[in-house]
Amino acid sequence: MGQQNRRGAWPLATSAMLALALGVWAEAAHAAAAEEYSTESARASQSLLIDAAQAGKRLVVVGDRGHILFSDDQGRTWTQARVPTRQLLTAVFFLDDKRGWAVGHDAQVLVSNDGGATWSKQFEDLAREAPLLDVAFLDAAHGFAVGAYGALLETTDGGQHWQDVAERLDNPDQLHLNGIAEVRDAGLFIVGEQGSMFRSVDNGQTWSKVQGPYEGSLFGVIGTAQPRTLLAYGLRGNLFRSTDFGDSWQPIELKAARGSLEFGLAGATLVEDGSLVLVGNGGSVLRSTDDGQSFSVYNRADRIALAGVSGLANGGLLLVGQGGVHLATAQGADPQVQP
Repeated sequence: MGQQNRRGAWPLATSAMLALALGVWAEAAHAAAAEEYSTESARASQSLLIDAAQAGKRLVVVGDRGHILFSDDQGRTWTQARVPTRQLLTAVFFLDDKRGWAVGHDAQVLVSNDGGATWSKQFEDLAREAPLLDVAFLDAAHGFAVGAYGALLETTDGGQHWQDVAERLDNPDQLHLNGIAEVRDAGLFIVGEQGSMFRSVDNGQTWSKVQGPYEGSLFGVIGTAQPRTLLAYGLRGNLFRSTDFGDSWQPIELKAARGSLEFGLAGATLVEDGSLVLVGNGGSVLRSTDDGQSFSVYNRADRIALAGVSGLANGGLLLVGQGGVHLATAQGADPQVQP
């Protein structure tokens, strides 16, 4: 199925993190014409980062000011890639160890064919004045990107051409689309603003609107290891599981050490051992070993806003968000601090 990290960037609207991100967007927009490539910075790995992915054994992260970094030693050291943008990048997806795509503000789509070391711009639409928020590919040719104000883009040639196919969705109010994921043995699923949900059983050619379980914003969606099973997550720790591709939903109750989880959930991944990991604001790290039926909840002492997560070879986690990259235990704690 390809890279399983799934997330949406709009959840940061509930935190100072997005306020910072939007400030970066506005500032970068004025500078974009004169400054083509992201600025090299020795502190790039400590800046605001939004998403993480695996390109084979390599780790790749994206975020603030067009920063893309990669690590070949499981996150101990990072190399900044040469990237032709200074816009905020919101999501990254790798199909295999070479081919990957990143999306962000100005409706930009970037592509890498060397595992994230170098990038080129495939698409940009300044007139939209809105970001793309997630991207997913079914194979090397066929992919989709979703974003603010109902944006849905499709490519059938690996991104050489992107077509606006938003008219395929029953979304007259142009609600923000925050996340898209492939669900095993089922199809594609999109979640967004005001609990909106859409699914496709024919590789995105037609879409049906799904009656969801929640009227608040959903920030991301992820398919699990089981057929037709997915999780949708969003505001105030709201988390829902479906085993029938969205026909029915079960709310997942999340209990933190001091009561119910109140923080928005922003990113998710399916790690190598089959566990599901979700992260969010307030330093929240959730882990499930039963295909999403239940989760353990750990809140980091630093309470940093987390936006994305990826697994590490040693069983630990790579967390990204406020303050850049953070290496953590399987539960989300700093390595020297056990939960």
